This record gives sequence, C-alpha cells and structure tokens, in this order.
Amino acid sequence: MKWAALIAWVLTAGGGFVMLGLWLKHGGRQQAQRSERRIRPPLIFAHFALAATGLVIWIVYVASDQDTLAWVAVALLVVVALLGFTMLAIWLQQRQQSARAPAAATAPAAGQPAEQRFPVPIVVLHGVLAVATLVLVVLTAAGVGGS
Repeated sequence: MKWAALIAWVLTAGGGFVMLGLWLKHGGRQQAQRSERRIRPPLIFAHFALAATGLVIWIVYVASDQDTLAWVAVALLVVVALLGFTMLAIWLQQRQQSARAPAAATAPAAGQPAEQRFPVPIVVLHGVLAVATLVLVVLTAAGVGGS
C-alpha cells in the first residue's frame, strides 16, 4: 500500500505542478496586491513546499520503512490538505461570482485571478488524487494492509 500511496502522491504532485505553472504564467504573484479574494503567494507556496517536503519524507519512509517517518508524512499531508481546501474554496467562490456576473465570458478575462486559468478537469483530478493519497498514507501509517 505504501507504493500505491507513493504513486498517488506523485500523480497528485503532477497536477499541482501544472496548476502552479499556470498560476505563475498568468501573473498570480503580481495579482496578489489586488483587494479581492485571490489565492495569495504565501498560501500556494506553503501548499507546494509542504507537499514536496511530505513527498520526500514519504520516499525516505518507503526506502527505510521507519514508522515515525510515515506519521510525519501524515501530519504534513493533513496541513497540505487544509491549505488545499482553502485554495479550493477561494477558487470555487471566484467561479461562482464569475458565473453570476451579467456578461460572464467563457474564457477568463485579463482582470480575473490567475487561478481561474486552471482547467476544471485538472483541479478535479488533483483533488481526487489528493484525497486518495491522504487515505492511502493514513492507512499505511496505521499498518492497514501490510507495509
């Protein structure tokens, strides 16, 4: 199960890299000073850094089979998930506001937040894989299904 968790985590990270790249490409850092609710750099970079750190710890766990490392990865992943849900809430709120706008365009306008450039299928896949990763990591750390 630890290998399944590793594969799920790597796939989740792939979707995260795509979204981070799009956010940077479309000026996410420069838009941080605007007053409306957006995904701010500290939030997205903390999510990225903690997820990457947790992944490295999980890789070391898979190589060494030290249970303490598995639980450290669980703790980091819980924080990563909370940050991810925060960003998802912001993203969904922006989409709802955009849908309510009278002249809502199908493509994000130049003034819209950079995160609105995220393709919906990638957001959904990233979220589904993230939940699967969290479940697999917790089950593995708890000793369910062998090591």
